[in-house]
Amino acid sequence: MGKKKTKKSTFLRKVIISFLIIVLGIGGVSVWQFYRLTYKNNVHIGEGENPYIYIRTGSSFDHVKQALYDRDIIIDQVTFEWFAELRDYKHNIKPGRYKIEGKMGNKELLDMLRAGLQTPLNIVLNKIRTKEDLASQVGNQLEADSLELLKLLNSNSFMHDYGLNAENAMALFLPNTYEFYWNTDARGFLERMGKERERFWTDERKVKAKAAQLSPVEITVLASIVEKETNVRSEQPTVAGVYINRLNKGMLLQADPTLIFAIGDFTIKRVLNKHKEVNSPYNTYKFKGLPPGPICLPDIKTIDNTLNYQKHDYLYFCANSDMSGTHVFAKSYSQHLVNARRFQRELNKRNIYR
Repeated sequence: MGKKKTKKSTFLRKVIISFLIIVLGIGGVSVWQFYRLTYKNNVHIGEGENPYIYIRTGSSFDHVKQALYDRDIIIDQVTFEWFAELRDYKHNIKPGRYKIEGKMGNKELLDMLRAGLQTPLNIVLNKIRTKEDLASQVGNQLEADSLELLKLLNSNSFMHDYGLNAENAMALFLPNTYEFYWNTDARGFLERMGKERERFWTDERKVKAKAAQLSPVEITVLASIVEKETNVRSEQPTVAGVYINRLNKGMLLQADPTLIFAIGDFTIKRVLNKHKEVNSPYNTYKFKGLPPGPICLPDIKTIDNTLNYQKHDYLYFCANSDMSGTHVFAKSYSQHLVNARRFQRELNKRNIYR
């Protein structure tokens, strides 16, 4: 009897051990399967820089999948979709620009997308002349609709909130590099630019503008002319001083860059008498005072050089005939004519007629 009991208990122990081994085996497979579905690398980014995917506002899960699948970023689509369903991602889609890192598993990727942990980008604003240029440049870099942005810039009622109007709307912007989230819309972009402008126009700068008997907007308009008149920084305060002297005396500014802006042909290198006939408020050969808005986005240094304009008696200036990009200044019209003829002769010599 004792031997039979021993055999029975040994058999039972083996059965239990075998069962436990099977259970542990199944459990091990399940753990591995869960790891594979959750943490194992499920992205393929290839060589070079890590790719970004862009999820537009209002996108569905199908749009997200298309953005990922079209670029072959997801290795195993079945496990990705299974985990997305598990995390209820289709009801928690956040728009934005997302950087795909190497060796991301489904959990890491979907946690990033679900939480909206997008990567900001830098928007560079420079060398912009018109509202159309600005709207196009911003629309090419952000989700903001360029047509909506242009519509707001052309709205007197909207720009009134920033102390501006449709004509001088470009005075809202300062050339610089700004960090934005890609899904910023047109209103959000303008709101940010308004805050940047407020930060720039410190009490010190406002005092200097007042001393020149100009508003911050008028300083920006004048600085835009100075910017297009000379690339030589050291000359800018002198050029600004000429224009302020002319404004104070009630003289026409007669600024060639405003004519070019009025005509809209920025390839013109030589302003001719026919150009001076254009019927535009930007024709400073016809209309006194400053034009109604900036003719470009003046650099911050140009604005400061305009605020710190040089006090002198010059009323005229002309490009130097040595073609160095510098200018010669004159107090009298007769001296200015001498300088201007020298420069014109040099243009003729170089066959520059337009």
